[in-house]
Amino acid sequence: MQLTILGGGGFRVPLVYGALLTDRHEHRVDEVVLYDTDPGRLHAIARVLQEMAAGFEAPPRVRTTLDLDDAVTGAEFVFSAIRVGGLQGRTCDERVALDFGVLGQETTGPGGLAYGLRTVPVARHIAGRIAELAPHAWVINFTNPAGLITQAMQQVLGERVVGICDSPIGLGRRAARALELDPDRTALDYVGLNHLGWLRGLRHDGRDVLPELLGDAALLEGIEEGRLFGADWIATIAALPNEYLYYYYFTREAIARIRGSAQTRGEFLLDQQEAFYAAVAADPDSALAIWRRTRAERDATYMKEARALDEARDAVDLEGGGYEGVALALMAAIARGERTAMILNVRNGAAVQGLPAEAVVEVPCAVDGAGPTPLATRPLEGHMLGLLQQVKHVEVLTIRAATERDARVAVEAFALHPLVDSVDTARVLLAGYRERIPQVDALFA
Repeated sequence: MQLTILGGGGFRVPLVYGALLTDRHEHRVDEVVLYDTDPGRLHAIARVLQEMAAGFEAPPRVRTTLDLDDAVTGAEFVFSAIRVGGLQGRTCDERVALDFGVLGQETTGPGGLAYGLRTVPVARHIAGRIAELAPHAWVINFTNPAGLITQAMQQVLGERVVGICDSPIGLGRRAARALELDPDRTALDYVGLNHLGWLRGLRHDGRDVLPELLGDAALLEGIEEGRLFGADWIATIAALPNEYLYYYYFTREAIARIRGSAQTRGEFLLDQQEAFYAAVAADPDSALAIWRRTRAERDATYMKEARALDEARDAVDLEGGGYEGVALALMAAIARGERTAMILNVRNGAAVQGLPAEAVVEVPCAVDGAGPTPLATRPLEGHMLGLLQQVKHVEVLTIRAATERDARVAVEAFALHPLVDSVDTARVLLAGYRERIPQVDALFA
């Protein structure tokens, strides 16, 4: 079985390969094709994987290519983890917004829209090549903003594109552990969009135990979300928010902390990644050790702006794996017919009332050999439904602006985002992104 990874020179690719190495099922991935536009990055990651495979019996073969058509031909699964504009683009996503006093973040707010604008045309082109050369392949999308890009690719490939994220499952596991329950024996009532959702129930032995956690300030203090949002606010909304909702509920504080830091997250990663790839080029025989050191630093500083300055990320979160585990569980369910339940980014259908059928939502799904089927969710109301509707409308406008190359629609998308405070701000944001990011300017030139 061939797995193709688009963005194969990306830093997180070894996480996926490491998970593949532990899979001993007779119907497993035996070839990994890495595609990237940067040969230096591709070579560095290939060296890391080579070291990882040492000592394993019959590890998946690794092949690298700079040719997209070559990469996708013959694939049964395609992981899309591209970054159009590189980390330089991400730093601009963040800084342009911050320069105008607006939240600068990769997926949430105007930074996510700028990222989406330049990524949609590339993602749709990739979808077109997959439709031509590997029409039966399943596409698992990691590329941010994940819900928006998944929806754009579905317009070409249909429901064989599935978006994944480890945030919801991480939230559910932290909630279960706080109650001293086995996370694998709990079921999550979660609903939202990517990086914008709420855990509203946690069922264990047929009973919803989440109210026990929501009503206990001491237990909440022991988990990331309790410290991010505070027990009082969590009790007020009667749900556990996804960590990215910090940027909506505490916007002023988030902006102040980011602006008060020496670097944005993108600037930190840009420096770190440049140092990593340079170090591997200088000492290729130590590629795996260099990668492991770099990864530990990267994980420990995740969403640092949302935590107290002296607060470290939970060790159990760092050890618990992430999106690579979600991806492989999804692949196993589809390829082997191993029925399971997962939270995925899929076409809504009728799962979330109040959102269009074609909207990509993040909800629990039943997965088997036919792919994921979204499960019906309890109706949303009030601010939760309103926020989902507003952000989803903005995502649709962003896809339309990128597809039709219409700057006026792009301004509309920025202006209607709940984290952008005026139409004039929307106009200067788009102008700033066009000035700083060549791929955004080329879209409307």
